[in-house]
Amino acid sequence: MRIRVDWRTSVSVLGTILKILALPLASMAALALFYSEPLVPFLVPFAGSLLAGVGLERIERDEPGPREAFLLVASAWLAVALVGAIPFVLAGQGTLADPVNALFESMSGITTTGATVVGRFEIHGRAILMWRQVLQWLGGLGILVLAVGLLSELSVSGAQLMETETRTQDVTKLTPRMAGTARLLGGLYLGLTALLAALLYGLHLLGPRIGVPDLAPEMTLYDAVAHALTTIATAGFSPHAKSVGAFSPAVQWVVVVGMFVGATNFVLLYHLSRGDTTRIRDSEEFRVYLGVVVGGALVVGAMLVLDGEYPLGEELVRATLFQVTSIVTTTGYATVDFDLWSAGPRHVLFLGMFVGGMAGSTTCSIKTLRWLVVGKTFRRDLFTAVHPRAIKPVRLSGAAIDEDTIRDIYAYTLVSVVIFGLLTVFVVVDASRAGVEVTEFGAMGAAASTFLNIGPAFGFAGPYGSYEPFPDSTKLVMVVMMWVGRIEIFPVLALLTRSFWES
Repeated sequence: MRIRVDWRTSVSVLGTILKILALPLASMAALALFYSEPLVPFLVPFAGSLLAGVGLERIERDEPGPREAFLLVASAWLAVALVGAIPFVLAGQGTLADPVNALFESMSGITTTGATVVGRFEIHGRAILMWRQVLQWLGGLGILVLAVGLLSELSVSGAQLMETETRTQDVTKLTPRMAGTARLLGGLYLGLTALLAALLYGLHLLGPRIGVPDLAPEMTLYDAVAHALTTIATAGFSPHAKSVGAFSPAVQWVVVVGMFVGATNFVLLYHLSRGDTTRIRDSEEFRVYLGVVVGGALVVGAMLVLDGEYPLGEELVRATLFQVTSIVTTTGYATVDFDLWSAGPRHVLFLGMFVGGMAGSTTCSIKTLRWLVVGKTFRRDLFTAVHPRAIKPVRLSGAAIDEDTIRDIYAYTLVSVVIFGLLTVFVVVDASRAGVEVTEFGAMGAAASTFLNIGPAFGFAGPYGSYEPFPDSTKLVMVVMMWVGRIEIFPVLALLTRSFWES
């Protein structure tokens, strides 16, 4: 067999990524030094990542084509997850000391899933807990640059639909060079993260000065940075067992806005930052995304009132809007244990797992844009069933969508649903084999949450729970599913075909 993929180019670029990964590892070593915590968990992977990166980067490379890009995307997420697990194992504390659990936590971090195997947060050092946050921030940055600059060209229907919705001639060329686009988006991402951290810590500082000491007393600088990193990344890790529920209502309202912004198309945010409000105002996807969040919160809120869980008031609005936003944007934060809610609200949240935020954002899941096209196409098909001779193109923001793109979206959505179903069956069967009690709904929630990169599920994997009770075999399969789901399925599946390597 003659391999027709220039794997050397992919490996060489992977070396550059590993070399860059050494920088956040070094910063975590500095943080550990500041808190008088062990340095070895970070120095060892720092040295290994740096040496491996420099070595691989020396391999001769050409300009990567589509196949090399597929290989690079798939291998980069896997390699970073493997390196990211090393600090957890070397720290040797709690459930994260186990290599399988460490890999699960690291993959959950870099894929911005937010599912955790941590049981006791208080036994872990601050640097280790911050490393979880940094992994998610890096994952959000990586998928943002890839979604707009690379996956928009390679994965299902990305480029055409994003160009239509953002009214940008070429979303990969906000600046003349791809590197410039990456820096521009990275700067916007960093700026939003810094702004959110400043707002959160500002609440903490402002409270005593205005005579409201309970405005945000728990929001230290450490926590402000930690939660800003995983809010804009729509990722969901928190250094606290109670997640954002450990903080005041004021903090929770700020985080709601942060999650919503993080799941908004960053090309639209870029134009909005330049004073152009027309693009986001005219975006059909944004209107649907906003409608799903608000509509979902109204439905859940009504159910909770009818169940007698909450009276009408600010607490009801905050709890419902926070949880619906968290699930729809695939962030996975929690302010309450929604697993204790009745069946109605929990099932609405379960359906919200399949929505996702906007394309071109840090969010995961199927995404609002695809569901918008599916809905428009289904309505068109109903019309043509009655009027078979009619020619009725599907339009998005006034522009007709190519039929090949529509077929790709249907294929992606179908494959996603099939993988979710198969994963659910595996979780049930494997848990039964290992003697772990998992309900059908709990298995469905865990399967959707890991594959669609949501984070919390139901049962013992609920918002205040942990995935640790699952058998190792289930956790390893979930690791693969988080990886496949985060990079939009096809970059991984393509590697499994013979034609990818030969033809």
